Amino acid sequence: MFARLKGIVDEIGADHAVIDVHGVGYLVQASRRTLGALGGTGAAATLHVETHVRENDIHLYGFVDRAERDWFRLLVTVQGVGAKVALAVLSVLDPSALAAAIAAQDARAPARATGVGPKLAKRIVMELKDKAALVGIGAADVAVLAKSIKTPEAAAAVSKPPEVAAFDDALSALVNLGYREAEAEPALRRVAEAAGEAAVDVQILLRGALKELAR
Repeated sequence: MFARLKGIVDEIGADHAVIDVHGVGYLVQASRRTLGALGGTGAAATLHVETHVRENDIHLYGFVDRAERDWFRLLVTVQGVGAKVALAVLSVLDPSALAAAIAAQDARAPARATGVGPKLAKRIVMELKDKAALVGIGAADVAVLAKSIKTPEAAAAVSKPPEVAAFDDALSALVNLGYREAEAEPALRRVAEAAGEAAVDVQILLRGALKELAR
């Protein structure tokens, strides 16, 4: 089976790319994240590949990194999630965001994907909660997302009071997850008020807000 493709981008479509490897074009289904990471037609590309064989058909699924590939493998173990739906989820949630959503049991995050209704989204976060540690990037942990926020606002936060800086970083993380600021900010304020002195901890704020928003 194929594990990796290294060649030249020959074509990029809405849900696939064709990679030319020594004159042979391989059609690879991929998430929008992976397709967006390709440099365009004529660019060199390396994709991690998952191969699915169905009767007389062979389908290749490509990923920009191992983390996305590993989450794809986990997603397709969920009842009702095929390769197409798994790629749709990975198109709206990168590995860190998906890990954070599963850790917080936030079904609204995967529900943003095309083809994922509320029931399936809930099943995804529930069934993957105990399996997430199998992914190479480690157990699903909101800290992964919180530590990944590197915005100009975060850089300037050193001059802010700790609780204000933590609030701003947590709000930025929620917006990165796809929540509207108008809905994220009130939920975050409720959590911050209830947290008291612990409101200086971004991870505590983020976990609490995700639970609030999932209700």
